[in-house]
Amino acid sequence: MTETKAVPALLRALNERTILEAVRSSGPVSRADLARRTGISRPTVSLVLRTLLEDGLVRETAHDPGRPHYGAVYYEADPEASLVLGVDFGSRSVRTALCDLAGEMRAREEIRSRGSVEERIAALASTCRSLLRTSKLDPDLLERAVVGLPAVVSPADGSVSSPDLAGLGASDLREQFEYAVQAPVTLENDVNLAALGEQRNGVAQGVDDFAFLLVGAGLGAAVVLDGKLHRGRNGAAGELDAVRNGRTDEVDPCAAAISQYAAELAGGRKTALAPPFETRELFAAARSGDGVAADVVEETAHRIALHVLPIAATLDLPLVVLGGSVGANPELLEPIRRRLTDWLLSPAPRVEVSPLGEAAVLEGAAAAGVDAALERVFERRVRRAS
Repeated sequence: MTETKAVPALLRALNERTILEAVRSSGPVSRADLARRTGISRPTVSLVLRTLLEDGLVRETAHDPGRPHYGAVYYEADPEASLVLGVDFGSRSVRTALCDLAGEMRAREEIRSRGSVEERIAALASTCRSLLRTSKLDPDLLERAVVGLPAVVSPADGSVSSPDLAGLGASDLREQFEYAVQAPVTLENDVNLAALGEQRNGVAQGVDDFAFLLVGAGLGAAVVLDGKLHRGRNGAAGELDAVRNGRTDEVDPCAAAISQYAAELAGGRKTALAPPFETRELFAAARSGDGVAADVVEETAHRIALHVLPIAATLDLPLVVLGGSVGANPELLEPIRRRLTDWLLSPAPRVEVSPLGEAAVLEGAAAAGVDAALERVFERRVRRAS
């Protein structure tokens, strides 16, 4: 008896999911348009729309003025049906954004990271309350928070390992975040989220297979295959620090390493560069024609290409996206492309700089949060109906 009841409930939920996705991607849209787009009968479309209207997931709206409407009623997804919180919980700063179901950021804030992880999470709680006040939306609409961490996050149980920030390995870390934001929390590696941000709103839109390489204070990579994140068995796919093991030459492309390299070159040559040889000044000097800075850029490109090489050679990807305070500098593109073309037997991947900049992790967190929020909505609907 239970099984017989569950089957119609599941079919109903599948129809609702299909129609809601069609409304979200194509709205404003009429019932007739939805029936044509989804292949679902018009009576079923009408029934589903009535249910989605009652639940506040869609709303009636004006027709598209560019198309004939013949008196038809048009529908669009209600972006304020739920809210999601995206968090980039970095070692130097915590970036937070409150987003609606359309993925639009309704409020955002950045604070400097200070103190222990517990103190930073307490500061996040205050930030969350501030964002909700700024948005002027009902706090009860907060459906999900997605937190990007500079650490390996297990895809099996969400446990955290190899953190760049002491204290992130606490066994109750998720519970601490959930208490702070008063919503269910998903923990994810920050570079994985940056890749999702690129896939949703960046240069990787429409690309099923690509890698995202973040080079800044630290180094990490994420790989997307067949449109989905490839996390690996332990969630450690893309942990490129291991590439340096067993080598005697210096191949670290991160900010501190290239600053040290710049200091070594500047010791015996004429240059406008001066301590502490920060990343921004290095690349600005290279653009101005400073010889030492230009050599630093070439060496940085060489080191990044050495890390891209095993990914490109193994996976034969069409695209590699660079981000981070070091990787996002366009001056690196030509020398990286040149080296990969020389080193690879097959055609080199297209290498591009992320257009999202420091917002990539937040963009990915918002995208993951919206997907998770919608999944929870449908899970609840199936449980209620079965």
